[in-house]
Amino acid sequence: MSKTKAEGIGFFEKYLTIWVILCMAIGIFIGKFLPSIPEFLKKFEYANVSIPIAILIWLMIYPMMMKVDFISIKNVGKNPKGLFVTWVTNWLIKPFTMYGIAAFFFYVVFKALIPAELAKDYLAGAVLLGAAPCTAMVFVWSHLTKGNPAYTVVQVATNDLIILVAFTPIVAFLLGVGGVEVPWATLILSVVLFVVIPLVGGILTRILVTKNKGQEYFEKRFIPKFNNITIAGLLLTLIIIFSFQGGVILENPLHIILIAIPLTIQTFLIFFIAYFASKLLKLSHDIAAPAGMIGASNFFELAVAVAISLFGADSPVALATIVGVLVEVPVMLTLVRIANNTVKWFPEK
Repeated sequence: MSKTKAEGIGFFEKYLTIWVILCMAIGIFIGKFLPSIPEFLKKFEYANVSIPIAILIWLMIYPMMMKVDFISIKNVGKNPKGLFVTWVTNWLIKPFTMYGIAAFFFYVVFKALIPAELAKDYLAGAVLLGAAPCTAMVFVWSHLTKGNPAYTVVQVATNDLIILVAFTPIVAFLLGVGGVEVPWATLILSVVLFVVIPLVGGILTRILVTKNKGQEYFEKRFIPKFNNITIAGLLLTLIIIFSFQGGVILENPLHIILIAIPLTIQTFLIFFIAYFASKLLKLSHDIAAPAGMIGASNFFELAVAVAISLFGADSPVALATIVGVLVEVPVMLTLVRIANNTVKWFPEK
């Protein structure tokens, strides 16, 4: 089984929440005092998709897809229990608990604080996050919990393939239940643009570079070249989105915290569902920890991209997905500590 070596969490990833807050401040400043910039960027749209943001999102997602070794799927049958935990948690539980928790908070707990129309939009953003389990950062969380790197690759690879067929119908169903009309054509186009194309590109790049230069060159020298590009793409995307969102945030600053509360509760819930299921199945800790992490964290790049495609970069839906970026790292680092402090719960390999 091919191994993907994950480095420890880097400086940027460790302080991602701080960078998001800085981008929020810069974006709001631009939206408030330099409105001509977001107005100019809005001119470059096609089918409600911002072309500049689409390019930046490709720069984020494409390097992530290159990290996944799909050849490892051939070993999928050797130890399937951990995969079953991942699949069931991510696709039969997580999207629906996200919907339930978010709806409860936005419509009941925060009813007096969030207008009904905004609550519906925030719920839509939460649904997009809940239906997009993490891809790239899982390798970091797996490494920090001393997870089995080869098994993590299979968990991520199979998850990415399931996204291709499960993401669209789940999102369409849950948004429909929540009263949000979703044009299927736009949703399918979003998955093609932000999953299929980067996925195919990542696979072809991995095959070609590995064939010509070898696996070690690809892992240690080629992929790291894209780290700064990914970071720049994320930061610029956030600044642009927050420049569009400035008015909403300034009018409802408390909403950032209100959105973060159900997202955080959901993250802890999903982690422990997968983690305790792994314990009941007597899986080793190096499989159980990544199984919990891959469900708990989100493929927020995809969620942001689809939110922009369906509702626009200036929509409250996109804002809700951005809050997912805001809470991701501090919450996941807390779960890493929990996983590392509970190794004795699991049998030795």
